Amino acid sequence: MGNPMAQNLLKSGYPLVVFDVYPEAIAEVQDLGAQVAESPAEVAQRADRIVTMLPSSPHVREAYTGATGIFSTVKKGTLLIDSSTIDPAVSKEMAKLAEKKGATFMDAPVSGGVVAARAAALTFMVGGSEDEFPAVEEILSTMGKNVVHCGAVGTGEAAKICNNMLLAVSMIGTGEAMNLGMRLGLDPKMLAKIINMSSGRCWSSEIYNPVPGVIDTAPASNNYQGGFGTALMTKDLGLAQDASTATKSATPLGSLAHQMYRIMCNRGYGLKDFSSAYQFIKEDSEK
Repeated sequence: MGNPMAQNLLKSGYPLVVFDVYPEAIAEVQDLGAQVAESPAEVAQRADRIVTMLPSSPHVREAYTGATGIFSTVKKGTLLIDSSTIDPAVSKEMAKLAEKKGATFMDAPVSGGVVAARAAALTFMVGGSEDEFPAVEEILSTMGKNVVHCGAVGTGEAAKICNNMLLAVSMIGTGEAMNLGMRLGLDPKMLAKIINMSSGRCWSSEIYNPVPGVIDTAPASNNYQGGFGTALMTKDLGLAQDASTATKSATPLGSLAHQMYRIMCNRGYGLKDFSSAYQFIKEDSEK
């Protein structure tokens, strides 16, 4: 996700200083003109607008509060935008630490996946200062088509984990329906066409269909590579379950989806796109 997001910032004329623990991850944007830093601390020394995109809460904590983290060198007045999907409580924690440094932290998780990131068509859900939102919106609009202010710090994360819980449930449902229809003798493209002109239509069926060959641009047609990993979806579903427990909210389908994706990780699907739920269902049906 970070790579195409960075490329779109470059295309919009922003000078970039980038860092990643895996040098190969930033080689492409370096070739396009980005400068490379040796640590998050160096990024904070050289920039006063910083966007972070990391896998989970521990990674965010390390990037911001570690020995060579952003907070070790951050300048007063710096705007910190975190597009990771993490625990809302961690976003609030980072915001308090940023305030002590004279900086502003905003959570801005994204929806749309790698395909939307490449097309600068992401949706950003922003939590934080209303006064700072216009500055955040200006930057994020170069990478997305929707930038929505959700409220205080942490509300962007809250919106994201609710969205991803629904996405996981709808993907499983789409996979089950497609598998059932095909086992009944229906052509997958014809079935998808019917679903997408009927009441079962959803993003998982229309844009990201999990059956190989139905949509050429979907990860399913690329051996479930190049999308949103099953392990990351499992992490997000865990965040949703933690939130449902904390708020005493009933999420039975979200809980079942979390269990299913955890099983998928244990069976080797962790690095495959989350739409491989269809493949998991199909293989289970054939036993």
